Amino acid sequence: MKQPLHAKEPTTVHPGRLRVAWRTAHEPVAGVSRRIRLVAYAVPLAVLPSSIWRLPAAFGDGRGLGERTYLVFLSVLSEVFAFAAIGLIARWGEVFPRWIPFLRGRRVPRRAAVLPATIGAASLTLLFTLLFIASEIRGTTIRGGDLPADYPSQAGGWEAAWFYFCYAPLTLWGPLLGVLTVAYWKRRSAAERTPAAA
Repeated sequence: MKQPLHAKEPTTVHPGRLRVAWRTAHEPVAGVSRRIRLVAYAVPLAVLPSSIWRLPAAFGDGRGLGERTYLVFLSVLSEVFAFAAIGLIARWGEVFPRWIPFLRGRRVPRRAAVLPATIGAASLTLLFTLLFIASEIRGTTIRGGDLPADYPSQAGGWEAAWFYFCYAPLTLWGPLLGVLTVAYWKRRSAAERTPAAA
């Protein structure tokens, strides 16, 4: 009895071109240590819980379309900015990708990457690390006002625990980005000095 044609087809699934392109684009460049790689991957993961925490609040009762849109947009934008930290270890952080017109294939100027990363690391450290911790100790908002009765940390019990579980990792965003920025600067500086010395 002749087997149907489809029975002879291989059952292995080959990764798609998109998956291969994704892995290739985000593969760490030479000279990135395992520690720095883990720091880079930790940045989006540190931001993710707070982004997830905001989403149910966006669809809670009593919120208008504008406020819902803002909360969803804030969560997505936070993750996009957090994911940009991967550029400090990946090839697209050193050479402009092909899809960027006029710049494709050119080397990313070291300062063009380091300056925004430094400003971001300093701002995030001030806002989410220092001000958040100080306001929690003082029992005020970041602006110094009294906490409203419905503020998540005031709820107590599992609601307050869930809030801190989701927002505590956010305090690491600025310092981790600072570590990545310094490592990027050192690696790029060393790479640019090496050909001149040879």
